[in-house]
Amino acid sequence: MTEVTKAHAGVRSTIVQLLSHMRDGKEIREYLTRFSRLDQERFAVVKVGGAVMQNDLEGLAAALAFLQSVGLAPVVVHGAGPQLDSALQDAGIETPRIDGLRVTPPEAIAVIRETLTQTNLDLVHAIRECGGRAASITQGVFEAELIDEAKFGRVGEPSRVRLEQVAAAARAGQAPILTCLGDTPDGRLVNVNADAAVRALVHALQPFKVIFLTGTGGLLNAQGEVISAINLATDFDDLMRADWVQGGMRLKMEEISRLLNDLPLSSSASITSPSQLAKELFTHAGSGTLVRKGERVMELDGGEGLDKARAGELIAKAFGRQPVATYWDDLEMDRVIVSQSYRAAAITMRLEGAVYLDKFAVLEDARGEGLGKAVWRRLVDYADRLYWRSRRDNPVNDFYFAECDGAIKQGKWTVFWRGETDLTRIPDMVAKIAALPPTLEG
Repeated sequence: MTEVTKAHAGVRSTIVQLLSHMRDGKEIREYLTRFSRLDQERFAVVKVGGAVMQNDLEGLAAALAFLQSVGLAPVVVHGAGPQLDSALQDAGIETPRIDGLRVTPPEAIAVIRETLTQTNLDLVHAIRECGGRAASITQGVFEAELIDEAKFGRVGEPSRVRLEQVAAAARAGQAPILTCLGDTPDGRLVNVNADAAVRALVHALQPFKVIFLTGTGGLLNAQGEVISAINLATDFDDLMRADWVQGGMRLKMEEISRLLNDLPLSSSASITSPSQLAKELFTHAGSGTLVRKGERVMELDGGEGLDKARAGELIAKAFGRQPVATYWDDLEMDRVIVSQSYRAAAITMRLEGAVYLDKFAVLEDARGEGLGKAVWRRLVDYADRLYWRSRRDNPVNDFYFAECDGAIKQGKWTVFWRGETDLTRIPDMVAKIAALPPTLEG
């Protein structure tokens, strides 16, 4: 078995496992329906760093070929940092970096063009080896203006994006594979930073998804673990103040924030690995880091200022049943954590000195956006000692079991808790919670 075949088999195995865990394929059908409504070139822009191209070309090609097998052709923009470092060093050409940009003297242009073209063709060939279709587009998409020729040499900032080649390839079912070469209005070839090329392309296409493929598979927290979701409206300032957010991660966050500012609220940026690309695209949980422009999350003490009509509508849509007629009259609200759009909310009350989560209601699309997780994080930050209950057939129970410190089944309910330090309290709390009256009709 060749290395390409092995990589393709590995990705297909991941996809088979992914599909087997989807309840009757509902999630993948939902996402495929959503994506298929878009013009092909507006489905997704995928940025691939040179290190991924160097270290996992076969896995990358297999993942892109799989997307085509379900009728999706993302637009791919790739860099070639390590490859260019090696080629320029072999040519004896020094290209130091200033402000993150590679200084590009005129004599470097031929080497850069040759290296980027070869890297591009390598990926196109690998996709075809995996059964996919890809179009090599090495020039002609990005028109650029020189930034500062005296300082940076032949480095350009995109001023115009020509989409004709991209659209023609995508509509023919081919994944357009783009290098980050540009040309000036007078026809001179220039080096364009890959991040700048992606921003320009995203601004022109307004894609539904923007995906960054990296070796780490996501942005990492202080413990080196992948951060699953980032809501820029609520998380960005805190992240920028964190002492563990340094260097590449800081630049990546600033870059994504700037990029998403040009897109509708429904757009997102994902950071994942080639092997997890399908899971990131076709499941609510995803794989990697999902970054959204997001919306504010409000914390209302005692429920003061809560729009009960909108909150009631959210509960009805999330649970498929209306709250009982006396729900708001009977509920002594402690704190309500609710998104600005009323698509995700946690409604709490006090019970025996602990916080009791009466309702955690999240609409389906908000789950995919990471909005529910943003509300949940606010909830667990607030509640040192938290209890809640859920019916045994609730599809969210897998999430609850992952988040709780313990759980006990009591009749038709499973009662969960976290942060409880006095274990002798638990049996009484479980009994009280299981005996609480129903809060939903039917």
